[in-house]
Formats: sequence, structure tokens, C-alpha cells
Amino acid sequence: MRDYLAWRLAFGVTTPSTNTVVQPEYDDMRPPGVTNHLARMVIPDMPIRSNEDFDESIRLIDAALEDAVDRVMDCKPNAFILGISALSIWGGNQQWCDELKRRVRAVAGFDIPVALASDAVVEGLKRHGVKKRIAVMEPYYPSIEPRMRGVLGPHGYEIVRFNHMRGKSPASYSILTARDMIEAIKSVDGPDIEAIVQFGANLPMARLADEAERWLDKPVISVNVATYWHACRMNGIADKLYGFTQLFSRF
Repeated sequence: MRDYLAWRLAFGVTTPSTNTVVQPEYDDMRPPGVTNHLARMVIPDMPIRSNEDFDESIRLIDAALEDAVDRVMDCKPNAFILGISALSIWGGNQQWCDELKRRVRAVAGFDIPVALASDAVVEGLKRHGVKKRIAVMEPYYPSIEPRMRGVLGPHGYEIVRFNHMRGKSPASYSILTARDMIEAIKSVDGPDIEAIVQFGANLPMARLADEAERWLDKPVISVNVATYWHACRMNGIADKLYGFTQLFSRF
């Protein structure tokens, strides 16, 4: 037994200080005997009006990574989750993803398992048997496109359409209605795609994605669901969970 509450596993999680979605969504998906412990990558809630502004926000998050990892390691987690999606693909290749894991492990001081959104989305698409054509919706700006294509393309996935919802600041990504998210899903759907990927860890789509899979009759990969599911599975937690897409209920 690790401890009284985390008798199976304790996750250390880092997420931006502006993020209000990762913590509650991860806790909603937490299996018995698993606990989540967050540290914040501190950034300002800066205005985002352009690709350049968005890029700067990711640079600030990246610069704050090590400090946040250092703080969360004080509680001695067994495994780590990077609770932000854009940073996981920002270098546009697998080498960037591997380097993020190396940086986390360098701070941790041991070979801690590290779950990234980039790996999780790829694994989720593979589990569903998605062959090639997907669409992506996110709260970001068009500068995300070459990064996502650079990470997903080598696995055989072609992103047919994007919907950049263009949030006005990092904290604003979560300030929207279910109707806003439904319209965003519909805007990228079509008979020419096999699955929809929702990127953006501050977009509260975990439960709505579960509903969308039923009325679209295709996989909807919500990034927080995929990342937490991937973190559980890679650490031997195989519990099935209903209400958080087929990833958790089937795989």
C-alpha cells in the first residue's frame, strides 16, 4: 500500500495556473485508490489576439514546467501527467515529446512514468481502429496546425479540418456553453472523417464528448479523457468507467 487514500497509485499533475478544467475532470475520472495531486505552471492570463500571442503563452508555460514538476514531486507521486495538450506537441515531432519526458524525469530524479496528451491521442485513435482521416477542434489559433500535423502525421493520421475557437485569453478557454462546443463539433464533422479529436485541456468536453459519440456514431477523443485514460492504462489501472467516452468504457 502506497498510502491510505492512494493505495494503488498517486499521480503528480502539472497544468497551467489559468486552467480550471483539468483538476475537476481528472478527479471525476479518478478510480478508487488513485489520487491526483496538482502543481501549477504559473503564467499570466494574457490577452490572446493572434498566433504570436498564442505562441508566447505556450513559451511561458514551457518555461514554467520544471518549477511545477519540482513542487508536485514533494508529495512523492508514483506517476506523472502533463495536464496541457498544446505543450505536448509544440515541437511538432516525437523528439519534442521525448524531450518533455526527459525534462520531467530529470527533475523527479528517477524514471517516473510520464503521460502526455500527444501519446494519449495517438493511442486512443489506434484503439478505435481509426485509419487515417480525422478532424480537430481546439480553443487555440492556427499556429497549432503544423505542430499537430507533425506529431500525428507520422502515425498515418491526416487532419482534414480544424476549428480554431480562438479563445481571448488562456483562462477564457473554459468560459463557454455546451451549445458552443456542440456547434464546434458539428463544424468539423462530416462523412469524410473517421473521428474527431478535441484538443485543449482547458476546454471542458469530457462528458459532452461521451454524448457526442452517440449522436455522431464515431469516436470523439476528448483530450483530458484520453490523457487520464492513457495514464491509468500505462500504470496498470484497467478499471472501466462509463460516461467518459468509449476509451474508458471499452478499452
